[in-house]
Amino acid sequence: MTELKDLERELSRFRGRLLAAAAFVLLCFGLLAARLVWLQVYRHDDLQTQAEANRITIVPIVPNRGLIVDRNGVVLATNYSAYTLEITPSKVEGELESVIDQLAQVLDIQLRDRRRFKRLLEESKSFESLPIRTKLTDEEVARFMAQRFRFPGVDVRARLFRNYPEGESASHLLGYIGRINTAEKQAMEDWDEDAQANYKGTDYIGKLGLEQSYERELHGTTGFEEVETSAGGRAVRRLRSHAATPGNTLVLSIDMRLQQLVEKLYGDRRGALVAIDPNTGEVLSFVSKPTFDPNLFVDGIDVDSWRELNESIDKPLLNRALRGTYPPGSTYKPYMALAGLATGKRSPQQAISDPGYFWFGNHKFRDDREGGHGMVDMYRSIVQSCDTYYYILANELGVDVMAQHMAPFGFGQITGIDLEGEMRGILPSTDWKKRAYRKPEQQRWYAGETISLGIGQGYNSFTILQMAQAISTLAAGGQRHKPHLVKDVVDVVTNHTRSVGAQPLEPVPIKPEHLAVIRQALVGVNIEGTSATAFRGAGYQAAGKTGTAQVVGIKQNEKYNAASLAEHLRDHALYIAYAPAENPRIAVALVVENAGFGAQSAAPIVRRVFDYWLQGLYPTDEDIAAVQQGQAAAPLKPPVPIAKLAEAAR
Repeated sequence: MTELKDLERELSRFRGRLLAAAAFVLLCFGLLAARLVWLQVYRHDDLQTQAEANRITIVPIVPNRGLIVDRNGVVLATNYSAYTLEITPSKVEGELESVIDQLAQVLDIQLRDRRRFKRLLEESKSFESLPIRTKLTDEEVARFMAQRFRFPGVDVRARLFRNYPEGESASHLLGYIGRINTAEKQAMEDWDEDAQANYKGTDYIGKLGLEQSYERELHGTTGFEEVETSAGGRAVRRLRSHAATPGNTLVLSIDMRLQQLVEKLYGDRRGALVAIDPNTGEVLSFVSKPTFDPNLFVDGIDVDSWRELNESIDKPLLNRALRGTYPPGSTYKPYMALAGLATGKRSPQQAISDPGYFWFGNHKFRDDREGGHGMVDMYRSIVQSCDTYYYILANELGVDVMAQHMAPFGFGQITGIDLEGEMRGILPSTDWKKRAYRKPEQQRWYAGETISLGIGQGYNSFTILQMAQAISTLAAGGQRHKPHLVKDVVDVVTNHTRSVGAQPLEPVPIKPEHLAVIRQALVGVNIEGTSATAFRGAGYQAAGKTGTAQVVGIKQNEKYNAASLAEHLRDHALYIAYAPAENPRIAVALVVENAGFGAQSAAPIVRRVFDYWLQGLYPTDEDIAAVQQGQAAAPLKPPVPIAKLAEAAR
């Protein structure tokens, strides 16, 4: 009886445990079913989207950057495709330096490649893909791919590279592109969403020159690909794509053959030249010497090349036409004469007796001709470049009246050219000095400071671009134009051409009779004046004015002696001109640094520029060499028609 009771108790206990286990199993299955319903029904759409996102990757397609061509279709900036070896630091297994050492056993990785990569690494985030080697050959690509399994986080990618076929020519106006740095990425965060999206996958951006100022035109529109990927992240197949739209083509107003001719005429000398069409504001030549090769910057300049450019005493990276400022010297005198006429302080016939100096207080302001020019009227003051005439005129006008008459011509003003970083220069006035200095004694304008302003010295400091705009305005009878380098923008998809030229600006009010006096004198400069020898035998009539600007002051009891000064302390040679005199088609301003007299070093360059532009003539090699040495005025030998050069090149 006791055994039966124990058996029933055991069965009852077993049944309870079985029921509990069954209930637990049913509960688990219920939870799984509920979870399945939650995932399959309530979260179906969300999870399906996530699954698609894991399976499908959106890959941006970087557009081809737009071309840059000159007015005749010569290609100045283009693109080519090449393979690069890139490292994503966050995906690398092991020490980064050790991985690079191992890579160097497979491919040739130089010290400059390591330095460039280190600099990029400092400027970028660890998850970004950074190039360690660029422009790989097919053999190098094959060699790496055979060893690729050894290098997680390292891959070969096809990239577009910018190329400047003309090398150093026109480098300051073209600029260059470079890798987007941290500061530029932060600036992009302020862009609107569409603009930011358009730069997805883009690693390079315009850094300088037209590449920078026309970045949005040149960049194009980014496309995309939907790619199905494996669990390991490898592309399996392309699902759909939207092609990128290439950037627009910039057609410049620059004539590349003229640009290169001017660069040749400068030789190893430093300086700047700007040539403008006075009827439109189109810039025909924009030269800054010395130049540099923009191709060095495309995939990151190496340390040695950067040091050579940055530390050179000749400052090849300085855009002298845009950012270099110079005293205008005697090229300022025609505008001073106009101010004298406009204020009634001078008439064309009014003459002064020039003894070769002008006393102001106890300071003797000397003329460049010892003994003076004798009796000098306005015509002779410009043709013979009489300093004394303009010392006296400046004293009578005063600094503020001079500033009021010079500003409308663009002196000390931003021209608005389509390049960034333009310098304003200095147009002196009493207000300017108060802003420029802090101490009260420095802010005060002293009457003696006015005298040298009349001959383009003193505080006067302008860019060659401003001087070119001023002579262009004078050539156009007072009509002002905003100078521009880009003539047209061409949409490569629709082939639609959009003109960039701005509308004429408000003209400078010049009385026709005053303008006639100045124009006659400027023509006289090239017939019987300081630059007559440079224009001897020209097949057109040109107007111009030479200038020589002091770099360092000379004591009253001393004479200027170039041979006794270091080369960088010698006077600058300047020249402004336009031609033909009766119907101007080109206006030029230039400086040859530390080259002495404008008539000897600057005017001969302009003669060759005018011969080329107006008559289609190109100087001989012998003539170019003589101009480079400052040993030629008029052409030594008859120049060659450009048509013959083109035939010879075929």
